[in-house]
Amino acid sequence: MSRARLLSVSARLFAKGGFEATSMRDIAGRAGMLAGSMYYHFPSKNDLIAAVYAAGVAEIGAAVDAAIARSRAPWSQLEAACVAHLEALLADSAHAAVMTADLSRLDSRLRRRLVAMRDGYEQRFIRLVAALPLAAGTDRSLWRLQLLGSLNWTPTWYRRRGKSPAAIARSIVASLR
Repeated sequence: MSRARLLSVSARLFAKGGFEATSMRDIAGRAGMLAGSMYYHFPSKNDLIAAVYAAGVAEIGAAVDAAIARSRAPWSQLEAACVAHLEALLADSAHAAVMTADLSRLDSRLRRRLVAMRDGYEQRFIRLVAALPLAAGTDRSLWRLQLLGSLNWTPTWYRRRGKSPAAIARSIVASLR
């Protein structure tokens, strides 16, 4: 069993059932291996969760970086970043879905690790929002959090037969603009 396959299986189970409800035994069973064999790749469940989360951050971060690189104007860059972010969240990628999981119930050390990864990812949006010509007095931090909150909540109500992820992302940016 490869590490990549184990990460993939873990991501799908974490995305479906949550971090707390998914046991190492569940993952091992789905991966077709003995639970003890997983510890060859990951010393603990927390290390496995962190690796899955890091893969999600890397996956969605790469998509956003590529989208930003295709534009120079601040609003165009932000819109492209939001489209890439939402398309990644709504794709069938469990790694990306894990990024929007509720971290509040996790052990505090693990939560700090994951929040640090998320904060690193969000630096992109901090820079993008800083470059926008927003009205004087706009709280850019709160503006950014509104934007990301809207995008990250979309998987809870999105239906594939409705608007495309790109159309939704553009609409969210337009409404905040």
